Amino acid sequence: MKLLPTLLAGAALALSAITAQAEVRFGVMNESYPPFFAKDASGHWQGWEIDLMDAVCEAMKEKCSIVDISWDGLIPALESKKFDVIWSSMSNTAERSKVIDFTDKYYNTPSSLIGPKDQKPGVTADDVQGKTIGIQVSTIQSEYYKKYFAKVAEEKTYQTLDEAFQDLASGRIDYVFGDSLALDAFLKTDGGKDCCARMGDVTDDKDVLGAGVAGGLRKDDTELKAKLNAAIAAVRASGKYDAITKKYFDFDIYGAK
Repeated sequence: MKLLPTLLAGAALALSAITAQAEVRFGVMNESYPPFFAKDASGHWQGWEIDLMDAVCEAMKEKCSIVDISWDGLIPALESKKFDVIWSSMSNTAERSKVIDFTDKYYNTPSSLIGPKDQKPGVTADDVQGKTIGIQVSTIQSEYYKKYFAKVAEEKTYQTLDEAFQDLASGRIDYVFGDSLALDAFLKTDGGKDCCARMGDVTDDKDVLGAGVAGGLRKDDTELKAKLNAAIAAVRASGKYDAITKKYFDFDIYGAK
């Protein structure tokens, strides 16, 4: 009989642990990627993708948290169950879909090339011949480079786009290749607007560039996928998606349906 309180206490602790873990953990790259996500001065995450996450969690009626991981560690961390869904501007590509599953898309923007203002615009292999292109590792832009530019241009890889922007502004590389909105955000900064301009957009290869940005999931997590898809649809139907978008952009970033 004296063991009963101990057993009850143990059960209560176990239940408490289960309750504490009953949340959806969103994996986000641990570097700023404005205007999609960045930490404010107090260390809190903010941005378009964070606001959308909050709206999706509200629609699911789920408690959610953020786990930040390096960009190239996101898929391994998802597979090892350090979090439940990648929510970090990751494009749904055929290659990634061999390893993980994806929700429905929640935005889709082109890939772009930026370079010095005196550089002639253009995004073909002829335009970049003999040039050095800065690209973040493990991105769709890196895959596009390998397919179309590798024979004529040099790739310099970076862990973050910020590092690439610094090298571009200082003249150490000729171009940066990345998502158009992230590059546009740099072009609006003091350093970016003085040095650089958009060379053009790349949209010609959906196999490499993907079917839009979506949440990344483990292959067997079908229940969470269904809940996330329903929540994304509900947020769009309710008008919250448009309201969130208008805080950051003056155009629709969802892309073609």
